[in-house]
Amino acid sequence: MRPALAALYLLPLVALTGCNTLASAVLKPDVQTAAVSVPAGDYTLDPAHASILFKINHLGYSTYIGRFERFEASLTGDPATPQTAQVTAVVDMTSLNIANPDFAAELMGPDWFDAATYPQATFKTLGLKLTSDTEADISGELTLKGQTKAVILKARLNGSAYDRLRGADVVGFSVTLPINRSEFGVDKYSGLLADDVIIEIEAEFLKTKSE
Repeated sequence: MRPALAALYLLPLVALTGCNTLASAVLKPDVQTAAVSVPAGDYTLDPAHASILFKINHLGYSTYIGRFERFEASLTGDPATPQTAQVTAVVDMTSLNIANPDFAAELMGPDWFDAATYPQATFKTLGLKLTSDTEADISGELTLKGQTKAVILKARLNGSAYDRLRGADVVGFSVTLPINRSEFGVDKYSGLLADDVIIEIEAEFLKTKSE
């Protein structure tokens, strides 16, 4: 192929690559990690960019991991008064996913989560204490299998920015929540299986648009 002809074939590819590069530069959010950069207001969870996992030691052999697929959460806060932030969340316990349908059905049964009787787990904030510029201990009440207990979430602010792809201000967090499963009545094989469970949450919240 002649060089001139080859150049004609390459021009659209070069133009497309340039457009993609330009689009990426325009659409990429300018994420700020400082808490003061988070716009005050009300936020709702973006379920497409969130996950809830639980981890439990399995007889010393491994860490067993499960996840819940359906959940909702809301956040209200102002970086000028972070201690007043409020978080609420609801988890659909029937949405358990462990890539093993038979065992998932067993775990949702009365000996474990009893999801037929208690189809939801809920959390609501009682208080918040900053532990660093981007981290906080969030005290609250967790209701699981009909039992309500005080817990503390360890939350880390990952960053915030205006997201052009979603047309909203976005703020993202990573959260860990250690619980004792037996305290919530999920006590089958306690003493054989570990009681300590770690819940890990990744969450992106979208700022609610004003009416």
